[in-house]
Amino acid sequence: MLKYALIFLVVAIIAALLGFGGVAGAASSIAQILFFVFLVLFVVSLIFGRRTV
Repeated sequence: MLKYALIFLVVAIIAALLGFGGVAGAASSIAQILFFVFLVLFVVSLIFGRRTV
């Protein structure tokens, strides 16, 4: 998931440099959402991975 966030970030940067504002905004929003989903899943896996029964 982090890989896709980085890909969308690179697409957003390239689109912004080329002047495609709408595409850059959409790609950066998608990258931000994917990054936060990755962070939530990472924290959840850390919490449940540390549990001992």
